[in-house]
Amino acid sequence: MDLEQVRTFLAVAAHGSFMEAATRLHITQSTVSARIQNLETYLRTSLFTRNRSGASLTPAGKRFLRHAKTLQLTLEQARHDVGLPQRYQASLTVGARIALWDAGLLTQWVGEMRAQMPEVSIRSEIGFEEDLMRRLMAGTMDMALMYTPQHGYGLSIEHLFDETLVLVGNSANQAWPDENYVYVDWGPGFYAEHSNRFPELERPALVANIGWLAVQLVMQNGGSCFLPKRMADPLVAEGKLAIIANSPSLRLPAYVVYPTQAQPECEHALSLLRELVQQLEFAKL
Repeated sequence: MDLEQVRTFLAVAAHGSFMEAATRLHITQSTVSARIQNLETYLRTSLFTRNRSGASLTPAGKRFLRHAKTLQLTLEQARHDVGLPQRYQASLTVGARIALWDAGLLTQWVGEMRAQMPEVSIRSEIGFEEDLMRRLMAGTMDMALMYTPQHGYGLSIEHLFDETLVLVGNSANQAWPDENYVYVDWGPGFYAEHSNRFPELERPALVANIGWLAVQLVMQNGGSCFLPKRMADPLVAEGKLAIIANSPSLRLPAYVVYPTQAQPECEHALSLLRELVQQLEFAKL
């Protein structure tokens, strides 16, 4: 089994077609078939059910899918690490929810790491909790920031700060709840607090999985949504959004997850992160 077989398997699984996978990978359909056949021979099982409409995963193929994604990430990271110029002695892969990358927190952190650890190569990624935790447990990510971490063997969870979520809309005086209220899926913790604070609120007609998308919907179509205050403040200052008067604020804890037996460069990066959080104004809210 090699990386090309894994990449081909993932392409067929994603597009449901050997022909479409061949087009996407810029290879012939016969090459796709040969790679899948060799992979099935290696795994001693059938991964796809072939029919006129395309190719669908067998139960074994569905079980292999998660492993294939991890294998691809591991092999690509290994190729990246091995291929680093000699001036780099180590590498770090850090990930976080997109909202935690916003408003300067983690971008400034990466800048601090580069300044104080010039011998370390840094890979920055965006992801949701499930993917971030899977990467951490697989060892293909060194640390990740998120709102709802899960416990995993060999991983430490550290509370960093509490986000303050404020309700924003097009006007400070608009009524709420409104028909265009966008519920942002900030995770199970937010869902629980939102439900407790607004037990009689009907399920919103609009749902977004990231704050950035909710902002675009509200600015384009009107409405409202909850955003971290550090994200909302610049938009309010620019006059693009307003904090709705007399509206409640909600709390959303943020955590960093990392291996309990962390490498020295990881420990250094964590120290820089803790210092930065202490310096930033939102960490004191």
